[in-house]
Amino acid sequence: MAAAARALRDEATCSICLDYFNDPVSIDCGHSFCRSCITDCNKGPVAAACPQCRQRIRRKPPKPNWQLRSIVEELKQQQQNVCEKHQQSLALFCEEDQAPLCAVCERSEEHRTHSVGLLEDAAAEYKVKLQDWLCRLRKEMEYILESEFKKAEHYNTMKNKVRAEKQNIASEVKDLQQLLRDNDQTLHQRLEEMEKTITVEENANIDKLSNRIISLSALITDIEKKCEKEHPLGLLKDVRSTLDRCKEVEFHGPEQMRKIKEKEIMKIQKPEDEVKKYKVIVTLDPETAHPGLLLSKRGRRAKWAERQKPPTDSTKRFTMYPCVLGSEGFTSGRHYWEVKLLLHKVGGWAVGVASESVDRKGGITGSPKGGIWAIGMEKSGQYWALTSPQTSLSPRGKPKKLGVYLDYEGGLLSLFNANSMEHLYTYPQAPFTDRLFPFFCLGEAELRLV
Repeated sequence: MAAAARALRDEATCSICLDYFNDPVSIDCGHSFCRSCITDCNKGPVAAACPQCRQRIRRKPPKPNWQLRSIVEELKQQQQNVCEKHQQSLALFCEEDQAPLCAVCERSEEHRTHSVGLLEDAAAEYKVKLQDWLCRLRKEMEYILESEFKKAEHYNTMKNKVRAEKQNIASEVKDLQQLLRDNDQTLHQRLEEMEKTITVEENANIDKLSNRIISLSALITDIEKKCEKEHPLGLLKDVRSTLDRCKEVEFHGPEQMRKIKEKEIMKIQKPEDEVKKYKVIVTLDPETAHPGLLLSKRGRRAKWAERQKPPTDSTKRFTMYPCVLGSEGFTSGRHYWEVKLLLHKVGGWAVGVASESVDRKGGITGSPKGGIWAIGMEKSGQYWALTSPQTSLSPRGKPKKLGVYLDYEGGLLSLFNANSMEHLYTYPQAPFTDRLFPFFCLGEAELRLV
């Protein structure tokens, strides 16, 4: 049996390269060779001869030997399933050496103490592991593509705002030529640097994401090809190397981002020293106050007075809900301010921040989608975070003084009971793109900035 197998292997071997035929062709004398081997033999200026029988051959393209090619492919397939050393079927798999074995190999001194199982069982086990990694990698790819799209939108928004600001400055310079001439070049240069910085950051982010996508795509393709292999040997070849590559992938999906956010929140949940160093003085903007609100002259106090006509009309004014904004807006940095609530048991209230584009004439959407990040209390005494849907809060005590902490670049807004520094709520991390103002909404309550 072994002699017959060797004889068949010799018949399927090229006499030039001494390896299995690769794209076998036949020449005039009837002998067969690899196409590349016989082509190399015919490159010289002298008429070529058959390497085996030395008969001269004509210089014409050799004919493909399809039958011989089929025999070689079948023989290669059979050789893959047979132990080269013992010429027995490879039906077992050694976990330590990551190699297929025959029954004789298993009983040898080399593998006697190793963990050996059926080849089919090992292939099924590793296929499950590879498919699990494939699922996780595909999810990571989806998350990266979605993140790339969102970041591209964010960068476009920022660049549009920069361009709009450049146009506004150009118009002001034209109207105030002498006054702004000295500042024109400096301001434009600063905005150009901002735009370049945004572009550099965008390009760096795109390059980073592209490299990750290419790497993940290659890994996913390798795993898909392995999982499509019908024979266990095809799946198990270099399977440990593939799994090691999977373990080296750094995941950034929602679960990882949640852990990062929790770490950021933990930093500001020891806020006594962390956030109060960013304290700023906030005053109320009378141009934004609802007609029913009465503000103190210094803009540090507000209460419901049922006044129906404001002293002056303004496009900035809230007209449907008793709200007012702070005079100072923020587009960068970290800021902290405190609000003391008076008569807060009588009526509801809400405290936080609002975007410059928040609707002031129609119905307010109390959520980040409506441009508001805040917490509040209903007349019933129930506390809520103004999310969509609203998130119920259960503070340990009834807060009489609130602390508001804004990290603009970090995309974080956190609120505290300023007396005990109990953490009340932190909005999920998201990039801010609009100017943000301190936001206050009063029912029959009264507030004072401290």
